[in-house]
Amino acid sequence: MAKPGRIPDSVLLVEDEPTVRDHLARAIRSRAELELAGEEATFAGGRRALNELRPAVLLTDLGLPDGNGIDLIREAAATSSTLPLVVTVFGDEEHVVEAIRAGALGYLLKSDDEIEASEAVLQVIAGGSPISPSIARYLLDHLRGATPAPTGDTPALSERELEILRYIVKGFTYAEIAGLLERSSSTIATHVRRIYKKLAVHSRSEATYEALQMGLVRHDE
Repeated sequence: MAKPGRIPDSVLLVEDEPTVRDHLARAIRSRAELELAGEEATFAGGRRALNELRPAVLLTDLGLPDGNGIDLIREAAATSSTLPLVVTVFGDEEHVVEAIRAGALGYLLKSDDEIEASEAVLQVIAGGSPISPSIARYLLDHLRGATPAPTGDTPALSERELEILRYIVKGFTYAEIAGLLERSSSTIATHVRRIYKKLAVHSRSEATYEALQMGLVRHDE
């Protein structure tokens, strides 16, 4: 239940398949902490609603009849006020990596029953990055075989920034990191913004990908 007086976080749903859209809409409406601000079935409708509503979370499919959901993710990530979350049938390398690079903070497969959509939305709002188990396993396997970037291309992070980056890769929320380091959440957020700038990324999932690619953090740390 939402706390008394708490304003629900708004969610924009972009999904072209009516049955799936209805299922996701019901899941979002079932949580008092969330408000379904809009439902769209097309890229054009999603873009218009994104600009008009400025929702807290964008929950979007990738394969839309008139465009690519990844472009919506880029627009949402650029606003810094909307958190993008993917729900799709595409689990291949090209779609996963491109969505994460575009700014997706989570990646759910429609075929996966282990992650409930409303829970995933709440995780994103809390600072988490919900990912379907099969996608998480794929990313780990993919990154284990990745070659770290040359030393000259590695951004210079401070010891504190590297420490926070390791916690980010492990999936800790800002509040949890703040507690572990005995700092305020706002201080951690400031460090994270600096990390993102140095890594040239816009999201937690993208920072995780780049950190492992560059060899800044090992998957077994």
